[in-house]
Amino acid sequence: MKINGLSLSRALPLSSGHRRPLPLSGSHWNFSKPIAIAGFLDVIHHHADFLYKFSFLLSTSTSDLSFFSVPLLMASFFSSTFLIFVTIFAAFSTSRSSTIGVEYISRLLEIQDRERVPAYVQVAAARGVLRRLLPSHLSSFDFQIVSKDKCGGESCFVIRNHRAFRKPGDPEILIAGVTGVEVLAGLHWYLKHWCGAHISWDKTGGSQLFSVPKAGLLPRIQTDEVVIRRPIPLNYYQNAVTSSCKTLLPGGTGKGYQYASSIYWAGGYLAKSISVYLVQSIDRSHSTLYLQNFNISNSDLDDFFGGPAFLAWSRMGNLHKWGGPLPQSWFDQQLILQKKVIGRMFELGMTPVLPAFSGNIPAAFKQIYPSAKITRLGNWFTVHSDPRWCCTYLLDAMDPLFVEIGKAFIEQQQKEYGRTSHVYNCDTFDENTPPVDEVEYISSLGSAIFGGMQAGDSNAVWLMQGWMFSYDPFWRPPQMKALLHSVPLGRLVVLDLYAEVKPIWISSEQFYGTPYIWCMLHNFAGNVEMYGILDSIASGPIEARSSPYSTMVGVGMSMEGIEQNPVVYDLMSEMAFQHNKVDVKKWLPQYSVRRYGHLVPSIQDAWDVLYHTIYNCTDGANDKNRDVIVAFPDVDPSSILVLPEGSDQHGILDSSMDGLQDATFDRPHLWYPTSKVISALKLFIVGGDQLSGSNTYRYDLVDLTRQALAKYSNELFFRTVKAYQLYDAQTMASLSQEFLELVNDIDTLLACHEGFLLGPWLQSAKQLAQSEEEEKQYEWNARTQITMWFDNTEEEASLLRDYGNKYWSGLLGDYYGPRAAIYFKFLKESSENGYRFPLSNWRREWIKLTNDWQSSRKIYPVESNGDALHTSHWLYNKYLQIPESSDQ
Repeated sequence: MKINGLSLSRALPLSSGHRRPLPLSGSHWNFSKPIAIAGFLDVIHHHADFLYKFSFLLSTSTSDLSFFSVPLLMASFFSSTFLIFVTIFAAFSTSRSSTIGVEYISRLLEIQDRERVPAYVQVAAARGVLRRLLPSHLSSFDFQIVSKDKCGGESCFVIRNHRAFRKPGDPEILIAGVTGVEVLAGLHWYLKHWCGAHISWDKTGGSQLFSVPKAGLLPRIQTDEVVIRRPIPLNYYQNAVTSSCKTLLPGGTGKGYQYASSIYWAGGYLAKSISVYLVQSIDRSHSTLYLQNFNISNSDLDDFFGGPAFLAWSRMGNLHKWGGPLPQSWFDQQLILQKKVIGRMFELGMTPVLPAFSGNIPAAFKQIYPSAKITRLGNWFTVHSDPRWCCTYLLDAMDPLFVEIGKAFIEQQQKEYGRTSHVYNCDTFDENTPPVDEVEYISSLGSAIFGGMQAGDSNAVWLMQGWMFSYDPFWRPPQMKALLHSVPLGRLVVLDLYAEVKPIWISSEQFYGTPYIWCMLHNFAGNVEMYGILDSIASGPIEARSSPYSTMVGVGMSMEGIEQNPVVYDLMSEMAFQHNKVDVKKWLPQYSVRRYGHLVPSIQDAWDVLYHTIYNCTDGANDKNRDVIVAFPDVDPSSILVLPEGSDQHGILDSSMDGLQDATFDRPHLWYPTSKVISALKLFIVGGDQLSGSNTYRYDLVDLTRQALAKYSNELFFRTVKAYQLYDAQTMASLSQEFLELVNDIDTLLACHEGFLLGPWLQSAKQLAQSEEEEKQYEWNARTQITMWFDNTEEEASLLRDYGNKYWSGLLGDYYGPRAAIYFKFLKESSENGYRFPLSNWRREWIKLTNDWQSSRKIYPVESNGDALHTSHWLYNKYLQIPESSDQ
């Protein structure tokens, strides 16, 4: 196996007692030499000036030198020589640490290869995906599982013409892979690059398979075979909160359809061989474990678990009970679904990542185990540190119970699911700051977490999100090293979670020798926003992998929400098999043809504009959607800085003028000239007659129109506030009315495509309910996550309000629009009566509207309604058309 060009000839045994890099010997030293020699050459180059001067000294007559110059130069020589050897030693040490880390990953892969299900099971599972994806071509493809020897010791897939093909009905193309995952990756590669097909999430337009020729007429491979190898072994998918943000609210419909669809998507044919998949809904193991082994009652668990929409955050110890309690029926259905999901993953040859004990415990532990060392964590975004939801409990790592529970947790999961992949996720401090910053405490906690895993599974590897390293200033180098080095090198893999914007590998000496996975975060909370950094995605993983002393062992997608920006995920999925940087300028026109099934010049031109604007965000900002419609400002309008006179209606708002004096308001994110995006929308509309039958086109058209109108709504709001500040009541009334009309019009637009509907979200939340009360609870969870999110009082909104905002039809018409209307009502009264804006009155009425909407049972459509092209064209003419005389 090779990782980062290093030949890993044999596994290095790591005993549980080791906490530091083990000495290398024999063959292990040899594969470190290329890195160490490179470090040595860097040192020689750095000290070349001194070496030149010293050689000059040796060739110079002593009579030409001053009395002091010789001893000074000699002293300099010895000090510099010492520095050279110290640096060389450091170079070898760094390379040894990184080599040990990646070597254990090689050992893990060998273990997984030995334990993988038989080849015929993987082939059958892959054919099941083909049957689901392209049933008309089931006989056209033949699948095989091959040894890594076929791929030079690496994972790969092979595509070649089938020798048995003679007539229609015979297999035409043979696809072989090291696992079922690679087979599906090969299938997708063939459909994409030979047939011009495109596959995406159903809600983003689904698959474009019309370009695939009929069975019997598939394109032939022009060479003997095509072999595509992985440049790096691991390909990761999911975020710790994805299951709560978007995959499916309570874990699946009655048949687990959406979750299964997500696995099929990740399993190969779009995500190009996702091999490592985070599985998070394992709470039955949790409850059974505590109930049977540690005397925790059902009522204790009711207080511990969050509701279905907030379960991910209760797992991480951010909150407890909010949205709960969870009924036993929910646990039972979760277990049934999870067994099916995990079984399907193993059949495909995937690596499901299961949770491990993090130290977070129910409050009842304090009473049941009074001598246990337990710390209460700080407040995580509740109003007034409400103890009903905040400040969870953490078991001290030095307490004997810690490893005991950790071991029981792993063993319980193995009992439930029958097997394991040996990879476990644990995020104790994802957004919880440790109670103390002593490195000894942090090291002991990390050691205990891994100790629990290893006690239950001797081959355990800990997979940890690295979000806190970019989020929390607590994590300085000493604290980072204490955590990362508390586990034997190679037994902890860190997700560089936000590497496309804030790569930690650059600033942390490659995470101080710890193996890591380069991840694209991209989306927060499932917000709907066209956004991306295509150039960073196309180059970042390559730069990290090829950097000196690289400890990178994989690439991944770690988005919080799925089903958005398909172009971003199509490109990122390719990076699992790309050995070199991708030229996006060449890649994007091909993407456009594949996505819609036709080459339309105006659409190609539009995508070129989008590449240089929407998908070229380089400001380093977190793209949490703060558009005024979906994240309405909760501030006194007098504190808003007015726009300058003569502002370009469709241009970038001046960054010094579009903000607030009130720090509670987050400005809408704008990183491109809106006039250019409007021109791209016009090009999209022009090409509509040729693509109106394409579901992928309709999705993109609705999304692009929504994006342009959303940015225009921000401008309308600021102009309304400006009129208020200038005491221009007539203009204020006109603009506020236009804003409200625009919200309703966008709602109409969103109804034109099923990817922008509120109804399916609410329906999926209710489908696991077995009683009227459960249905109310699940729907309340779903409605709350996308509005207020967390707790509030009558006059104080949640600190996380609108974090999960969505541009969904139904949500705009019945919530966002009425909310804005309340604000404008008080704005009008304040203007007419000459008194200060009644902020408290606005908040009371808005919060009541929100709480009433959270508890509402109104049913919303689950199918689209309306003509996307006609509606987009109408709204473009109504709001966005730039006069011919404009110089924009």
